[in-house]
Amino acid sequence: MVLFEVGAVPFNPDGWGPPDTSSSVSSPSQISNVPFAPFSRSDKLGRIADWTRNPTRPGSKQNPADSAFDFSGDDSILAADEDSSFRLVDTAANKSHHHGQPRPKFNPRWRFNHNRSQLPQRRDEEVEAKKRDAEKERARRDRLYNLNRSGTNAGARRESSVFKSSVDIQPEWNMLDQIPFSTFSKLSFSVPEAEDLLICGGIEFYDRSCDRISPKNERRLERFKNRNFFKVTTTDDPVIRRLANEDKATVFATDAILSTLMCASRSVYSWDIVVQRVGNKLFFDKRDGSQLDLLSVHETSQEPLPDAKDDINSAYSLSVEAAYINQNFSQQVLKRDGNKLTYDEPNPFATEGEEVASAAYRYRRWKLDNDMYLVARCEVQSVVELNNQRSFLTLNALNEFDPKYSGVDWRQKLETQRGAVLATELKNNANKLAKWTTQALLANADMMKLGYVSRVHPRDHFNHVILAVVGYKPKDFASQINLNTSNMWGIVKSIVDLCMKLNEGKYVLVKDPTKPQVRIYEVPADAFENDYVEEPLPEDEQVQPPAENAEGGEVDLAVNEVEDKTTSSEAA
Repeated sequence: MVLFEVGAVPFNPDGWGPPDTSSSVSSPSQISNVPFAPFSRSDKLGRIADWTRNPTRPGSKQNPADSAFDFSGDDSILAADEDSSFRLVDTAANKSHHHGQPRPKFNPRWRFNHNRSQLPQRRDEEVEAKKRDAEKERARRDRLYNLNRSGTNAGARRESSVFKSSVDIQPEWNMLDQIPFSTFSKLSFSVPEAEDLLICGGIEFYDRSCDRISPKNERRLERFKNRNFFKVTTTDDPVIRRLANEDKATVFATDAILSTLMCASRSVYSWDIVVQRVGNKLFFDKRDGSQLDLLSVHETSQEPLPDAKDDINSAYSLSVEAAYINQNFSQQVLKRDGNKLTYDEPNPFATEGEEVASAAYRYRRWKLDNDMYLVARCEVQSVVELNNQRSFLTLNALNEFDPKYSGVDWRQKLETQRGAVLATELKNNANKLAKWTTQALLANADMMKLGYVSRVHPRDHFNHVILAVVGYKPKDFASQINLNTSNMWGIVKSIVDLCMKLNEGKYVLVKDPTKPQVRIYEVPADAFENDYVEEPLPEDEQVQPPAENAEGGEVDLAVNEVEDKTTSSEAA
């Protein structure tokens, strides 16, 4: 067996460390010429080797200071020679303390962005981050361009055409009262269940295959030029006139007018409603060419739209485009097999042999007081059979015109983050969605279908595709968007009571364009009868955008916006 012998360990009775060679105890010959650093018990021991240092990257030059056995920067190891620890301090002002790098300016942005590029990221994450930054920068430049082009500042944008009154206030009009929206939130009124007095028209059945539409399986939006859509006001409705002669109610209106009143506190753009007091009856009307016939877009958004009326993304152009999309969508999602659900009376606004859009008009009556009833014409667009039961549907379409305004790209988010898309629309179009929900509740519809329709190209306002169709129950959706039915009827009841105290005549309710309040004006009896009506051109007369060239590259898609067709009401 081999024995392991431990060598003799020298002992230094005079202090720490190896003994001097001159002492009686001799040092090993192996370390006779190795220098050592004298130390005391209060000194910290150094490291033999540091293996925690970062290795040098491949391809870079080797730095001798990176050695695992280099302790030149370790303060715990003192040099044997006192002169070696002496350093000259260079006080030159022009020399940088950052080894040739300029000294950074310590502004707030530098604190957050200084080391951001050093964070490890995946390649795809870096690409997505660069895309998002580029998109934000492009949107910022576009906003600045539109701002400079209009020649106004941010404060003056609030005085744009969007925030002008929907009707010109004449000097002879007498303002009777103004109601702030803050008083509307405190109102509450409960009405009993409504009854159907009459149902007219005919509706087609809903095509359930449309529920399977997705961004990957999109469907081109068709145009229904041969079908006529009717937006008839209250006093021009022959059925309402007949019901008024039969004393079926005291107050008469349509679902579009009632929904505007009920959701008044959510509105931003100006609107107006004509009120006529005839005897003991009250009629709520809309003017010819009123904004109530169009659909607002981005009304409650914080992102301003272009001011120029001829811009395809201006508020007026988008409202006309949204109205066309909504009409075409309501007819495309139907089964066009000739099967139609008809009622006792035909469409009251159609002539014989005329092709009309699928619509059923339900004339419903609510009791507001002991001797006061309200009759409203409500509209449903379709019907579906489920479990041998027929359910009424309302059909409406949300439209996307440019993702940079909303910040959410429907083609990327609808399948995975549909809730985020809906939340964005609820923020940007709160008034429009609330009015659609109110109309579905008034019509007692069992389901409301919302379509997501987008432009084929952001600069092409003529061609669209359907990306998705989602159904909601009106009562559930109303609670989701915080729409209180008692508060809605409280607003209507207060306005009806206020108007019933007025004398016989004609009045107009105008939403202030810049303040959250409604004003009541007394107007002459012949007001609005010879109005200048401004109507958009039909789609077949509009200038269509140029198509893509044969090589597949995009051409200039600067599309001519909807031109205005002027009609003179006076005879030549």
